[in-house]
Formats: sequence, structure tokens, C-alpha cells
Amino acid sequence: MAEEIVKPKWDGKAAAKLTGATAEQVWPLLEDFCSFHRWLPSIDTCHQVEGFQGQPGLVRYCSSTVPPSDGSNAPTTLWCHEKLMAIDAAGRHLTYEVVDNNMGFKQYLSTIKVSPVDNDEKPSCQMEWSFVADPVEGWKFEDLLYYVESSLQAMAEKMVKAIQSTN
Repeated sequence: MAEEIVKPKWDGKAAAKLTGATAEQVWPLLEDFCSFHRWLPSIDTCHQVEGFQGQPGLVRYCSSTVPPSDGSNAPTTLWCHEKLMAIDAAGRHLTYEVVDNNMGFKQYLSTIKVSPVDNDEKPSCQMEWSFVADPVEGWKFEDLLYYVESSLQAMAEKMVKAIQSTN
């Protein structure tokens, strides 16, 4: 009987500094688990599927429409169900896992954290997005890491703009 080859988990982390926004201002935007589409430009839809807002067990549906890659005229909808596993308002972090999807994820667990940055002239904070995942067929680790890094940077920019527009 052939032994199954176990591939190591993908373990990555990205960070973005948000100049002009404090951790206290950013956390409420991130804490709303079903508002991901407001901050991440690649997400078209994000809404609650089950559970209670702000409570572990909440499941959200996220989707993105991507242009056809096979030469057809039909766009593809990529989607996932993500379950809030833990949320800590005092520590300003949340952890979620992908529980169902059509993107090839078998196991994906992620934590997003907001921390104050001291000793800056302007108010600022840092967001950190870490993940542990099984390798995704057809992807390289660098592809997933690039997606997380670029997504986090885009989220940070949108959040700073939103906060500054209300001040």
C-alpha cells in the first residue's frame, strides 16, 4: 500500500501600517465580520449566513466575480463560507476559518489583528493578517501570500480613507 505524501502547511503573515487612523478607530470596521466587501476591493458580496453578529460561530458568505479565463464570455463566481472562530474586542483580533468554498481550500485558518503604533507624529496603527492553510492545488505559496499582502494593503487604504472622511 502506497503511503500518502503529507505536504507541509502554508504558514504566512502580512502587515500594513495605517497612518492617520488609530487602532480604536479601525477595530470597529474590522469587528463587523460581515462587512468585508466594504474594505476588500476583490470581494463583491459579504453577508451573514447563520449565527449571531459578533459571536463565534457566525458564518459569512463572501464572493467575487472574476473575468473568464477560458476564452468564454461567462465570468466565474468564486465563493466561500467563513466561520468566525474567535473574536476579542479588548485584544482587537478575530480568527476565522474557511468551511466551504469553490477555490480549492481544504483547510484555511486566519487571524486578523489591529495594534496601536506608538511614537508616531500622526495617529497610526498596524493590521496583521496571518494564516495557516493546506496547500491549494494549482497555487504556489507565494500566490496566496501575495493575495494576502495586497488585500491587506488595499483594506488598510480604504479604512484610512473612510476614517479620515468622517473626521
